[in-house]
Amino acid sequence: MITIYHLNNSRSERVIWLMEELGLPYQLENFQREQSGMAPAALRAIHPLGKSPIIRDGDSVIAESGAILEYIINRYGEGRLAVPPASPDYARYLEWLHAAEGTAMLQFLAQWRLVRLGIEDTAPMAAWTRENSENLLKFMAAEIGTRPYWAGEDFTAADIMMVFVLRFLRVWAKFDLSPYPALADYFTRIESRPAFPRAMAIANPV
Repeated sequence: MITIYHLNNSRSERVIWLMEELGLPYQLENFQREQSGMAPAALRAIHPLGKSPIIRDGDSVIAESGAILEYIINRYGEGRLAVPPASPDYARYLEWLHAAEGTAMLQFLAQWRLVRLGIEDTAPMAAWTRENSENLLKFMAAEIGTRPYWAGEDFTAADIMMVFVLRFLRVWAKFDLSPYPALADYFTRIESRPAFPRAMAIANPV
């Protein structure tokens, strides 16, 4: 059985949601952030980086949420929540599966950190970062506005990856997403999936 080492308010909620969607059994070990907001040192006893998510499957210990999702889907998903290489949606599936961390979170974290540091909006770095964030949000809204899910007509692991990005923007970073109604419409579709609220209640009960 897979063990999920879960840190509250972290990317590990993706892994819980995946397991709930697939109906796979798992063991959950919960860790709480310290007052500073950092992960506790106890996670370093499981993986040297001391961050979450981490899973254990037999002798394998794996970090990185995207790698964990691919591992679970490829090993235990039986074709569910993935797009086969022969599908015309395969390229889009791969693009958004990896854009969640490779493009989106890098960009939005950069802007969030500038705000937290108190950098003035008029500073060149802040203005450039904000412009890039707005451009990315417009692109995301245009993409999800033409199809139900990131890879196409079907819900996939790409959605599990991308929804955390939207949750970060809405819940923690307090971005104004009102100019992008397609993103709000998409989130409404996600919230209607039974596994989503169930997973969020397990991952972040407070």
